[in-house]
Amino acid sequence: MSQREEKRSKAIHYVQQNSKRRRLIAGGLGLGLAGIGAALAPRLARAATRQLRIGYQKGALSIIRAQGTLEQRLAPLGASVKWVEFSAGPVQLEALGAGSIVFGDVGEAPPIFAQAAGTPLVYVGATVPRPNVEAVLVREESGISRPAQLRGKRIALNKGSNVHYFLVKLLEKHGLAYGDVTPVWLAPADARAAFERGSVDAWAIWEPYLAAAQQTLKARILADADGVVKNRAYYFSTRDYARENADLIKIALEELGRVDELAKYRPDDYAAQLATILGLPRSVLDVVVRRYTYGTLPITHAILEEQQQIADTFLDLKLIPRKINLRETAPPWLA
Repeated sequence: MSQREEKRSKAIHYVQQNSKRRRLIAGGLGLGLAGIGAALAPRLARAATRQLRIGYQKGALSIIRAQGTLEQRLAPLGASVKWVEFSAGPVQLEALGAGSIVFGDVGEAPPIFAQAAGTPLVYVGATVPRPNVEAVLVREESGISRPAQLRGKRIALNKGSNVHYFLVKLLEKHGLAYGDVTPVWLAPADARAAFERGSVDAWAIWEPYLAAAQQTLKARILADADGVVKNRAYYFSTRDYARENADLIKIALEELGRVDELAKYRPDDYAAQLATILGLPRSVLDVVVRRYTYGTLPITHAILEEQQQIADTFLDLKLIPRKINLRETAPPWLA
């Protein structure tokens, strides 16, 4: 073989070897990337399909929904938001138990009844105390002038709602037992109608129904919760959802804190937005906004102890079927 042919043969061999090596490397990379893709696929699928299903009542969450800011913040995380409106807390917690929602706002009492019924809830946030936004109303012409005169009276209220506990403690404060009155279980709209036609003697209710009744029905506040109960609101989820989606819940609570700041420092703007969203007169919302105190807090052991006292009260009154432990409702991140 000539020197020229030998060089040509070596060049061909080099090209063949490099081509084979490139095919092996490419194949290995392909297998590696396929393996990585297979491992990441479920995680990416979960990220792309995560959804924060929110149950809400008329209030701060309504503002957030109207503004669309929560959707904007969750979109980069591959998460969407679904909103479901409710008239009261107990039905929200039924929806939580059914899996229809995974986050919502509620008063003090409903989660106690829900936990006693086996709903797998955890508390993920709380408001500051707000005692001035729930009250017992009587008609303007009523002869009832003090809570002690409620003995033997028919009182409309939403069973298992925040005003349920308020009524129990209000009666206790004024020397009455819970059995001294006749509760009439009605949702807010039906309770208003019953109150207006005089088929009940009093109505235990919260805002904005409270201010609306004062202005349109000439209702009179017999007593509010100041000095009786703290009346916090709570934000809830399920343990599994909170554990797997703590980032989404954190953002939702941050948005609630942002709306708190709006209400605290720009109450006129906040009232105007609520009036538009809720379809209520501005005069009603001006009253409502100024009755609230604002602030969103993390859940603490002390706050859970407040709820434990409510649960124990309801157990003593045989309103719940069994003793419950509020430590079981602590969020996954509470040490």
